[in-house]
Amino acid sequence: MTRVLVARQDNLGDVLLAGPCVRAVAASASHVTLLAGPHGRAAAELLPGVDDVLTWTAPWIDPEPPPVTAEDTGEFVSLIRSRSFDRALILTSFHQSPLPLALLLRQAGVPWIGAISEDYPGSLLDLRHRVDGDPPEPVRMLSLAEAAGFSLPPDDHGALALRRPLPNTSRLTGGGAYVVVHPAASVPARQPSAGWSRGMVRALAADGHRVLVTGAPSERPLTQHVAGTSAVNLGGRTSLAELAAVLSGAQVVVAPNTGPAHLAAAAGTPVVSLFAPVVPPERWAPYGVPTVVLGDQRAPCRASRARVCPVPGHPCLDTIDPADVCRAVTALAQPGVVPPVPAAIAVQPPISLLTPLGPS
Repeated sequence: MTRVLVARQDNLGDVLLAGPCVRAVAASASHVTLLAGPHGRAAAELLPGVDDVLTWTAPWIDPEPPPVTAEDTGEFVSLIRSRSFDRALILTSFHQSPLPLALLLRQAGVPWIGAISEDYPGSLLDLRHRVDGDPPEPVRMLSLAEAAGFSLPPDDHGALALRRPLPNTSRLTGGGAYVVVHPAASVPARQPSAGWSRGMVRALAADGHRVLVTGAPSERPLTQHVAGTSAVNLGGRTSLAELAAVLSGAQVVVAPNTGPAHLAAAAGTPVVSLFAPVVPPERWAPYGVPTVVLGDQRAPCRASRARVCPVPGHPCLDTIDPADVCRAVTALAQPGVVPPVPAAIAVQPPISLLTPLGPS
């Protein structure tokens, strides 16, 4: 009987991308607990293979970190000790260190810990895994599970996935085909302007699509503006599971690089990804579904990890022609139709997770 703790403590999209790794662990472990941060817990509850979820705010990961106190870390160590885990895998982004959490897990008595780490771990890790190149994030995390001796079963597709069944959301979506536009992103630099998104929704509606606009409760003013009279505003009207169901029923989802884009991929829906190049799309584009990446990947903000756009006018996203979004939606909604895209629109090369537009 093996009890395994898998940690991924940042945003919901990061947690969803950990899905293949979690399923690999669950294939042979008797019990899998996912340690999430407060921004990722709802996503953790949607992952197949997760038996229960713990939530703790890591001061070295959370964008609004709490102070480090002996009381807080002591309570966390006591909680982990009470669960008697046999092994732990710590999942982090390339710019995050697993070592602070490894130290606390050691203090809690976890006997075996593995992580991807560039830093010398001393006795904190039993498995110090290295990853060459810049693979998609789900592949990177899955490689840690494989290095630890876990593997996906032969019938597992290796893509993102959600726990089924999802809620019935027909009262929200109505009848007939629809396209979802999710205009917001958790990081402002990755989000098109409200005016551009509104114009894009109008273009989709004029192209004959029924459009639903989604967003969190705090984003409802934005979604109302973007929807206007051209679309249905579902901003603030769904839980995360209900949002997953809405995305699952869509022909195509149009979204910036943010959690709901990965939620759409986990639901199996094609994505038009409005991708600001502050992080590499090779790593962070929606994984495992047909995807078209639009946005100037050569913009000055490239690879900067900027949270606020440093370039006036946000040209990497706001210069995308809405007509190109319409063409991408058509291509993804009708497989085999590949209309051209102007050379000014940067489309990623045809790596395994992307379906490019343009002549071959």
